[in-house]
Amino acid sequence: MANHKSAIKRHRQSLLARARNRAVKTRVRNVIKAVRAALVGGDVATAEAALLTATKVLDKAATKKIIHWKAAARNISRLTTAVNKTKTA
Repeated sequence: MANHKSAIKRHRQSLLARARNRAVKTRVRNVIKAVRAALVGGDVATAEAALLTATKVLDKAATKKIIHWKAAARNISRLTTAVNKTKTA
């Protein structure tokens, strides 16, 4: 454990950031699962609504640098492609 006042504060801040980052990453995984579940269920309207939510959550996580911006873009692209294929089929 840290002994200096500034190191103690930094440790406290890192614990808060870790908890925040874990919560955001969990949310990202859950919104992606929601889109995929709607696609498997064949519900296009729900999939489109879930895709809008997922896009917002992924973009925000990328903006806050919790996930890499290219990873967010890749996920959004793949989900959008999957939803669009379901719409046309």
